[in-house]
Amino acid sequence: MSRSALVWLRRDLRCHDHAALHEALRRFERVHCAFVFDTDILDALPTRCDRRVEFIHASVLELHGALRDLAACHGVAGGGLLVRHGPALASVVALARSLGVQEVLASRDYEPAARARDRRVADSLQAHGIAFSLHKDQALLECDEVLTRQGQPYSVFTPYKRAWLQRLGAAQLQALPVDSLAHRLAPLPAGEPALPALADLGFAPTNLAALPLPTGMHGARRMLDDFAGRLGAYHEARDYPARRGVSYLSVHLRFGTLSIREAAALAHARVQQGDEGAATWLSELCWRDFYFMILWHHPRVVAQSFRPDYDGVQWDEAPDLWQAWCEARTGYPLVDAALRQLHQSGYMHNRLRMVVASFLTKDLGLDWRLGERHFARHLNDYDLAANNGGWQWAASTGCDAQPWFRIFNPVTQSRKFDPEGRFIRRYLPELARVPDAHIHFPAAMPAAALQACGVRLGMDYPHPVIDHARARERTLMRFHFLKARQDG
Repeated sequence: MSRSALVWLRRDLRCHDHAALHEALRRFERVHCAFVFDTDILDALPTRCDRRVEFIHASVLELHGALRDLAACHGVAGGGLLVRHGPALASVVALARSLGVQEVLASRDYEPAARARDRRVADSLQAHGIAFSLHKDQALLECDEVLTRQGQPYSVFTPYKRAWLQRLGAAQLQALPVDSLAHRLAPLPAGEPALPALADLGFAPTNLAALPLPTGMHGARRMLDDFAGRLGAYHEARDYPARRGVSYLSVHLRFGTLSIREAAALAHARVQQGDEGAATWLSELCWRDFYFMILWHHPRVVAQSFRPDYDGVQWDEAPDLWQAWCEARTGYPLVDAALRQLHQSGYMHNRLRMVVASFLTKDLGLDWRLGERHFARHLNDYDLAANNGGWQWAASTGCDAQPWFRIFNPVTQSRKFDPEGRFIRRYLPELARVPDAHIHFPAAMPAAALQACGVRLGMDYPHPVIDHARARERTLMRFHFLKARQDG
């Protein structure tokens, strides 16, 4: 057995059912664990007040205590997490060298920038005689594990899902134990500094503490237990933003405070019992793997259409409409309420992500990349693979895309999925007195009726920035012209 290793934690902030940590403990006599607050990432953020940084910081603090306690339970005093604040490459290499480890282990990341970073880390470690290995932890089936019969990556979800479900079994769902090997956790080096406070990282507190979003492994456990009791109704309740129908686990899966294997094992077991809600949720977890796979094989989608022909779409230049969308003043209540939810909490209901994205691209005629970047700035659970995939789906430029001639009607969507306007009123209190029949599109109300509700269009609530029917025709023409140019 080799002497010592370093586990570099990134999107896997837990100390149970952990692929890289399990592998390190299995193969090495002493295992150190580290997390780097990467200044290459942090310094690029547009604000010093970011819920994701605060979530990560709180989760790292909890993980430090959990590792310390886990080590102590196995007779290792002084355990915990090594935390650094600086460029990831320099920090990891310096730490590995100072600890004298033979290998650094980490979980595989599928984003192009992360892959490039990991190649640089591997090269630098190799120059110092230190190995670097990556392990599957974010996905159930990754990279080349689900391919067509011709050995090619899938580009359509439904056949991918069939193949994915056929491959999904005990090997993918089995937890990777840590506790039984925890006696190999190493104590912290003498003189190790205290963990940095949020202010030491240059960030200020947000409203995270006031949100129903518990952090860390314990927060993930509480939320998974809560969702387990509601899972059976997931297929019926998930599309209604005013109901507690979804899992709210996406941020925990994003930062790995929850194991994807544990989540999928719960769903898989319930599917075997005929649970329709569990089957629908398992399909959503499949979408997650699908988008990881797409990003891995087609990194160009970060800036380009998955379907190259659709790079020719002529999106409008309309800064006033873009500003209205960003500021949640489109005059379409469901769209505005969804954007307010995002800005106030860092969360947006999945059905509303589709509605809002369709509105930006199909009603306003604006480039999907604008919306993708806006979500990247605000979503707590922002994940490049899923976010890119979702936006390209809505814009009809992506794999498994919504056909370009299918365009969400924001008023119809509102009436169907928020029939009583409960969600709208929660985020647009200025419309609180508007009756259910008109809450979805107050602009259609007579002026006197609006006045009786205390609403003055253009003052208390904006006029619609576009007419949906006309915008729909403009979108159809946009894609017709594209097709004609390609065929011509």
